Amino acid sequence: MKQALVAFFSATSTTKHVADLLAQSIDADLFEIVPKDIYSTNDLDWTNPKSRSSVEMKDKDCRPEIETHVRDIVRYDVIFLGFPIWWYREPSIIDTFVEHHDLDGKLIVPFATSGGSDLGNTYKNIQALAHGASVERGKVFNRGVSSETLKKWAEKYLK
Repeated sequence: MKQALVAFFSATSTTKHVADLLAQSIDADLFEIVPKDIYSTNDLDWTNPKSRSSVEMKDKDCRPEIETHVRDIVRYDVIFLGFPIWWYREPSIIDTFVEHHDLDGKLIVPFATSGGSDLGNTYKNIQALAHGASVERGKVFNRGVSSETLKKWAEKYLK
């Protein structure tokens, strides 16, 4: 079986909850993508065009700094990459993570949490940044997803 990593960014606890369940269900390592500057409630106010998240998402070149990086990423074959959907795509901090790791030869499988949005072209965005990697379309889950559902979904990428 392939070695898997579940790497995730969670602005609230929803994506963290799903990432924890996924990692447990497939016996994968877990890595939280932590921003150098933590997002406050005001930063996440998508209705405010001047909020930090709104400003970051308007600038496609924005790369928020991350606190740590995955050591020995070379040992993983599959990276399940989790995040909330922001403005119909991955948050800019995911782009930072992808660009700061050598993902050549890796399979990247996005998973997201959302109140109603789908992944849109997220996999294309990640593929453009993940040189030498293969990126799947991925899937959106809600907080209530079961570990059995996550395991069944993930196992097809681990064979």
